[in-house]
Amino acid sequence: MSGRSAHVGTMLIAGGAVLVAGCAGGAPGAAPERGTPSGSPTASPAPTSPAPSPARRTLKAGAKGQDVERLQRRLEQLGYDPGRADGRYGISTQMAVWAFQKVNRLKVSSTVGKRTWAALDAPKEPRPMAKRREADRVDVDLRRQYLVVYKDGRPELISHISSGSGEYYCAKDRGATVARCRYATTGTGDFRTGRRASGWEVSPLGRLYNPIYFNGGIAFHGALDVPRYPASHGCVRLPMHIAEYFPKLVKTGVPVHVRRPK
Repeated sequence: MSGRSAHVGTMLIAGGAVLVAGCAGGAPGAAPERGTPSGSPTASPAPTSPAPSPARRTLKAGAKGQDVERLQRRLEQLGYDPGRADGRYGISTQMAVWAFQKVNRLKVSSTVGKRTWAALDAPKEPRPMAKRREADRVDVDLRRQYLVVYKDGRPELISHISSGSGEYYCAKDRGATVARCRYATTGTGDFRTGRRASGWEVSPLGRLYNPIYFNGGIAFHGALDVPRYPASHGCVRLPMHIAEYFPKLVKTGVPVHVRRPK
């Protein structure tokens, strides 16, 4: 089993949970950042200078074998969550590979070839999003579509995400009688985690799994569809197996820094 959670066998489906910019129709959010919160970590990443992996077979989604298991365990050591280390290259492992490739400035694909194997031997750490670097915080990189949860100043979790698509849409907010039009964007800035809900919460534009709001109606939440590109109405979508334990990892009042770096 993964050091964080059991793998949730959820396949990607088109048009999964999408939420508004509020992606939840103006749900209570959080105030701008002011201090440093506390949190309870799960498993800290291992040192980033291991012996080279003995397997160099090119891996693609659907692959099976010991080299896939080694890939999964290495990703987990570095703070990524590939799901269960079962030697099967499924969707959870694929999204962990995407996140790793983004952090290491590699071409994002589902293929683990020579460059990705080499980067796994000598990985880069994610770049902080803000000058203010609280020991416990969440950094969100909108350009490369990943987030980092920091505990005690170190990356505890690095995850693939899908944020606002930028498309123009019209929808009725919760309790409204007239539709309001806007762009599906995830705003940059400094925030704090606020209201949260357990399980599925229904919004005007879809469903959010275990949402944690941090900017008005914008939330981190699990979704059945977390593609490689920005696709939400403003929320930050997370893989379902990560959303299962994300509320335990990220407490209320945690600083959130959202940026679109060069």
